[in-house]
Amino acid sequence: MAVRQVPRFRNEREEAEWWDKNRAKLDLDFPEAAKKGQLQRLDRERIRARVTGATKVISLRLPETDLALAREQAARKGLPYQTYLKSLLHEALRRTG
Repeated sequence: MAVRQVPRFRNEREEAEWWDKNRAKLDLDFPEAAKKGQLQRLDRERIRARVTGATKVISLRLPETDLALAREQAARKGLPYQTYLKSLLHEALRRTG
């Protein structure tokens, strides 16, 4: 199975169109990933577990549009936006490490 790269989207419409266009390919990847035990459920408890523990308060400047997008996505997932941002950062750091 090839690792599918999800691009960055300018807006929700563009994202929805990409997922719809690539649905068939992604549907084929899912059973293979399940057989290999590669699927993970990312629920609120798991996200909180990843971002709790020893923390340090920092100040980070973000473009207002990125912050607004993060807040929207976090709200859809029922998470506080700062918890959601920490989870995204954690995942990105683990992937690129």
